[in-house]
Amino acid sequence: MIARDLISHQITPVRTSETGLEALNWMVFFKVSHLPVVNNQEFLGLLSEDDVYDLNNPEEPIGNHSLSLFRPYIYQQQHLYEVLELASRLRLTVVPVINEHNTYLGLIQMVDLMHFFARVSAVQKPGGIVVLGMHQNDYSLSEISQIVEANDAKILSSYISTHPDSVRMEVTLKLNVSDMTSVIQTFNRYEYEVQASFMEMDQQEDLYNNRYEMLMRYLNT
Repeated sequence: MIARDLISHQITPVRTSETGLEALNWMVFFKVSHLPVVNNQEFLGLLSEDDVYDLNNPEEPIGNHSLSLFRPYIYQQQHLYEVLELASRLRLTVVPVINEHNTYLGLIQMVDLMHFFARVSAVQKPGGIVVLGMHQNDYSLSEISQIVEANDAKILSSYISTHPDSVRMEVTLKLNVSDMTSVIQTFNRYEYEVQASFMEMDQQEDLYNNRYEMLMRYLNT
């Protein structure tokens, strides 16, 4: 999925004829800290709350002020991972999207970006989470997948976390099963370090209830 697919037109850009106070009111209304400034569809830069507070006369049109707007943007054909990297690095609440002619096409809101990554990372799907710790040289996604699938489970999503100045890494797996006992046991048997495992509270409660009922049936036989 690329930036063009997530463009939102709900938030209109600020025109140079609008005042700083008007821009600030729009920021409050849309619950963002930045708004793109556009003149005849040309993207001029991002206006922040701090920029407005620093204006000598916020009731004057923005075009009357000598603003040094910073110009973070994403081209429409760039991948959404690049959008997330830019937004995270600069702590943006919106990311402007332009074409190769510097024409403003719209913006991507952080809430929409988070919803997208929640969807592609299977956050909303039921299942459990396993966190493995290992040396970077020991990482093998094919072997990890074989272990999971050998226990009648599947990996819905995975991501890697590395540590600065360290050869260690963490691999987080989202699985399609709640009872991960057999998966964890197999990881332990293959000498993987299982750092943590999680399941949703209602799923965990159902699992405990099922095991309790099985124990009661066993004791009553």
